[in-house]
Amino acid sequence: MANTKYYGTGRRKSSVARVYLVPGTGKITVNKRDIDEYFGLETLKVIVRQPLTVTETADKFDVLVNVKGGGYTGQAGAIRHGIARALLTVDADYRPVLKSNGFLTRDPRMKERKKYGLKAARRAPQFSKR
Repeated sequence: MANTKYYGTGRRKSSVARVYLVPGTGKITVNKRDIDEYFGLETLKVIVRQPLTVTETADKFDVLVNVKGGGYTGQAGAIRHGIARALLTVDADYRPVLKSNGFLTRDPRMKERKKYGLKAARRAPQFSKR
């Protein structure tokens, strides 16, 4: 297992995460920064670690992530998706567990476009009788 790298691409909203799993001790690095330094909220860190905890591989792999686009929540979701896909390349036996938890499904929800005559996607201008 000399210099083995497992790759997975994750997407959510407008975020794209390129995830590499390298055999190691469980260190997660996002954009060359530690996960605790990158994500302020504990819930986002939990979201990122979910696929690893479910498959019980949290201490077997170091996770190297390059993520861009979107906000922190979208990026955390993209990283989770990428880690789940990378774990499939490690071992296909993880598939049922990852699928049942919904980590392999690409979240299709996107921002709705603004329509003409409205102030936002659905927000209408304020109505006044006079």
